[in-house]
Amino acid sequence: MVEEEASGLRERKKRETRIALSRAAIRLSIERGWDNVTVEVIAAEANVSVRTFRNYFANKAEAVAAGHSERALRIADALRARPSDEPLWDAIADAVQSQFAAGERAGAESDDDRRWRDALRLMLAEPALQGEVVKANAVAQSALAAAVAERTGTDATRDVYPQLVAAVIGAGSAVAVEHCLRADEPISLAQVLREVFDRIGAGLPVP
Repeated sequence: MVEEEASGLRERKKRETRIALSRAAIRLSIERGWDNVTVEVIAAEANVSVRTFRNYFANKAEAVAAGHSERALRIADALRARPSDEPLWDAIADAVQSQFAAGERAGAESDDDRRWRDALRLMLAEPALQGEVVKANAVAQSALAAAVAERTGTDATRDVYPQLVAAVIGAGSAVAVEHCLRADEPISLAQVLREVFDRIGAGLPVP
């Protein structure tokens, strides 16, 4: 029992360090520009050594992309926590919103907000990052499929359904984020996510 608790604590500490490094990499890359951020700078921001950084990530792009797979893990956990009798797509919509739009601020977009949005869009266009995002998508889809399988009584590896739903969750979330990033005027990500998953849940009827 003691060994299990110690093992659980170590894993939690590792995940916390991984999250801290990923968040530092994202924040610094947006604030300073992709080419102006090094592994050394990220490690210092997270208050760890470069060696520790290398224990978790091979490079800066991998650290940034890890934020995507980490969010998917949180969405999966949030989905598991939804009431068992809640319709699947309602539960998914709430789980996704809770993780994507939790930090969204209400009110008019400030100049700082606009600069942040523009810098985020530039960062996501980096070729080095896009390759790592593809890898993170695979991890994300696996985590989401497992949660969907548990909720629907299907098998995440043998059945098509949970994999299909997981892929749709990823695609719908990506469309919502891209829509908000490219909008001329600020749009609530929470509202766009709700619209996306309402439409998916309704079977994507023609508007």
